Amino acid sequence: IATHNEDVNILYNTLNACTYLDYPDKSKVHIHVCDDGNRPEVKDLADRLGINYIGFPEPKFAKAGNLNNAIAQTNSPLLAFLDADMIPRREFLTYVAPYFYLPVLKKLDNGKWVKRSPEEIDPDYKIGFVQAPQNFYNPDLFQFNLYAEQRIPNEQIYFFREVNTSRNDANSSILCGSGFIANRQAMAEAGNFATNTITEDFETGINIQNAGYCTYSIQEELVNGLAPETIPDLIAQRERWGRGGMQTFRNVRPFFDSRIPIRRRIFYLCSVFYWLSFFCRFIFIMAPILVALFNVYLVETSLLELLTFWLPYYVLHSIAFKRLSGKTRTVNWSNVFDTVMFPFLFIPVMLEMAGIRMQRFRVTGKGKSKQTSTKPSLILPHALMLALSLIAIVYCLVDVLQYNMPYNVFILFWLFLNSKNLLMAIFFMLGRVNERFTYRSTASVAAELEVDGQVYTGRTTDISEGGCSLALDYPAYVPTETKVAVRLFDRGYQASFLCSLVQVRRTKQSDW
Repeated sequence: IATHNEDVNILYNTLNACTYLDYPDKSKVHIHVCDDGNRPEVKDLADRLGINYIGFPEPKFAKAGNLNNAIAQTNSPLLAFLDADMIPRREFLTYVAPYFYLPVLKKLDNGKWVKRSPEEIDPDYKIGFVQAPQNFYNPDLFQFNLYAEQRIPNEQIYFFREVNTSRNDANSSILCGSGFIANRQAMAEAGNFATNTITEDFETGINIQNAGYCTYSIQEELVNGLAPETIPDLIAQRERWGRGGMQTFRNVRPFFDSRIPIRRRIFYLCSVFYWLSFFCRFIFIMAPILVALFNVYLVETSLLELLTFWLPYYVLHSIAFKRLSGKTRTVNWSNVFDTVMFPFLFIPVMLEMAGIRMQRFRVTGKGKSKQTSTKPSLILPHALMLALSLIAIVYCLVDVLQYNMPYNVFILFWLFLNSKNLLMAIFFMLGRVNERFTYRSTASVAAELEVDGQVYTGRTTDISEGGCSLALDYPAYVPTETKVAVRLFDRGYQASFLCSLVQVRRTKQSDW
């Protein structure tokens, strides 16, 4: 578990969860907290939990240096990596570790796994790493600021469930720095974590693939962490990812390496195109404004030609996107997400492509501050383009109604679409104050409530570090002036604690 400056309470949640991980032989599981801050309070926490503490006397190369220092002091054949806020589920090891046996096992028609015979084993089939999705127990900023916690999944799950798993087919899965298990030998042949980039995980994954190892991304959510809690932290995180991606491709040069299969190179190229898409978003927003206000045409075409080439693309793209993204993303939400981020990403990415590097590694803030208000400067880019779009809409309406210019109907559609996305972006940037001390997560766990010796059964509907909500099978009178006992039961574990009643209500489902 890598830690830099995270709050000890956040680190405790992760370290404590690691001590409860399932494994057939727990003596083979060694937990290390790798602290490049050399903080006494972290060492005290590790000692209290029976976890090995590895300090980094002379920190350098940021997270990569911290983890490389720890790798050198351990010897297990498999290495599982977690960020300080990434809490693993109990089955994390037992679900992911078996993937490394794939080269020597095969599945029979009856579903049983057996060992391959020596002649069936392919010496070139070696597993390098297996990446699990990074899920979050707090709503991400898109869910929270847009009041959409119950309507959309977190913004990153589309990448982990759909995009990264699709890359398995070309052995080009992206290593994401946390929630994965790696083969020590593969790490060694790749030179351990890359140190000449600000996205050490991304480059290390490519190096492992290029060393001849197979890599996998899986869909099962096995770790839960903290999404960025403030807009500046979110922007800093994405800028580092974008710049780091460009640094990696400049370091590795995969497009010019003939040893890399062409299909894998195409997937790597898709990663570049993704970060360039934020510049395309800027062009997409400015193009109709330039036409309507300044008569600057980026494309000269007739309305018939436009409908012939653009309309089929638009319809087919929408259908393909819906089929390929499952229930995790829609074209509408994808446009909103990209519109929110593009003003802060296209310039840094272009600078990085030009060789102007970002040198300083900034750790994404976790659990240190809650969003209160947004700097006006962050809203300005979207507000300016929205104002220009609205003025352009007025000009287009005048042209359509006064001069009967049918071509401008298409420009109007374009402007209305951009205006809607820009308005959502401004709404996002205005922020939303988080008044909770701890995050509440939806969870259905068997529960008992004991009041004056009478036990009532039910289930939790949600849980936080500060409390829980219980749905009881039968109504119970709970005195507000005394504490009552609550017991939770889940997969062989039991937790008991005293609670004070905060609220009672009747739900639509007639639960109490």
